Amino acid sequence: MGLLDFVKKIEPDKKKSPFLHTLYDGFFTFLYSPDSVTKGGVHIRDGMDLKRTMVIVVLAMQLCYLFGSFNIGHQHFAATGQYTAFLDGFHLKLIYGLIQLIPIFVVTHVVGLGIEFWYAAKKGHAIEEGFLVSGALIPLIMPPDIPLLWLAFAVAFGVIIGKEAFGGTGMNILNVALLSRVFIFFAYPTTISGDEVWVAGLAESGDTLATTYNWFHTGLFNGIFDWLGWDTFQAGMPVVDGYSGATPMALAFKEGWGAVTETYSTTQMFWGAIPGSIGETCKPFILIGAAILIITGIASWRIMLSMLIGAITCAWLFNQWGVTPFMEVPWMYQFYMGSFFFAMAFMATDPVTASSTTTGKWIYGFFIGFIGMIVRVINPAYPEGWMLAILFMNVFAPLIDHYVIESNMGRRARRVKESAGAVPVTPVAEAVAEH
Repeated sequence: MGLLDFVKKIEPDKKKSPFLHTLYDGFFTFLYSPDSVTKGGVHIRDGMDLKRTMVIVVLAMQLCYLFGSFNIGHQHFAATGQYTAFLDGFHLKLIYGLIQLIPIFVVTHVVGLGIEFWYAAKKGHAIEEGFLVSGALIPLIMPPDIPLLWLAFAVAFGVIIGKEAFGGTGMNILNVALLSRVFIFFAYPTTISGDEVWVAGLAESGDTLATTYNWFHTGLFNGIFDWLGWDTFQAGMPVVDGYSGATPMALAFKEGWGAVTETYSTTQMFWGAIPGSIGETCKPFILIGAAILIITGIASWRIMLSMLIGAITCAWLFNQWGVTPFMEVPWMYQFYMGSFFFAMAFMATDPVTASSTTTGKWIYGFFIGFIGMIVRVINPAYPEGWMLAILFMNVFAPLIDHYVIESNMGRRARRVKESAGAVPVTPVAEAVAEH
């Protein structure tokens, strides 16, 4: 209790220093609120609150963070022909990945939380926990070598336009993390498309690409590794001849499934040892996160399953059509490539922007899977489609729920009318039937 008493004593005056009080309130909430939960009541069935919900979602992503950090380093060294076995050079790959990922994580949260705190201070309400999940998602869906200034612009756009403009946490109609990514996609298209953007730390050196490092690599950590007798970072290592950094989907779009398997094995693609966004490549770890969200009741299994059905249906229809090499990719192998499972687990199931009715969830998820596969296979500029499909269906989610509810009300009204001749009609039932 001593720490609690101390924290309460340093509380700033809300009227004199609204912004400092907002910061204090956020810190206090993080440590102590809520200190109790309602259980056992007639209507309250569990002890979940917004903060606990957000924390569970963030915890479900941690395996993606761990693998993503290591894979950044693995792809970097694979480009130079060094440590080509996945676990070779473990310390170099992990440290390299962390040096790339930590600034992305920090910039995302400094910009996003800074905007949230400013809006909370201006509106005079407590800091909401909504950005916890968005702030954890944004680094995972970005390229590993993204310029930090552009990332800051993207986060600001997603938070201000996507959420605060609609009233804050729980009021947004579009997924904030995906808005940040779509901003990068349209404002800086070369930063999130093409073959080179998915491998970090390569720059032109004369007529070739070579590795580039900063002081943290060659100064701080090389000193530590050299003292331990371990391998160190070697600046200026050239990229091996013939290396392109192309993702499996880019290969599939140009030359079909045969070109993909010549470069990557199905095991590599399933486990995620391929170029791509930071946290979207490792399917087993993503599925573990999805299972956590389903077991805890935070994410809807109906949306996940219907999205899978929609994608399978569309991919199978493309197999029957078979006009382009990408259409001929066997439908089951579409799920080895790209970010389908990540979008399914962490993006489409956002309870704020998804449909909320039971039937609506089936419709919503199915069309995300179906439309996303169409964009992935047919769009020549961007062989992936879940970002655009989810944002598109975010807009239609309220309309889907509206018609589902109207349909339910219509069925109930018809049942009342049908039973009106068999039983005495009460004034309430008559009013319902007329409505």
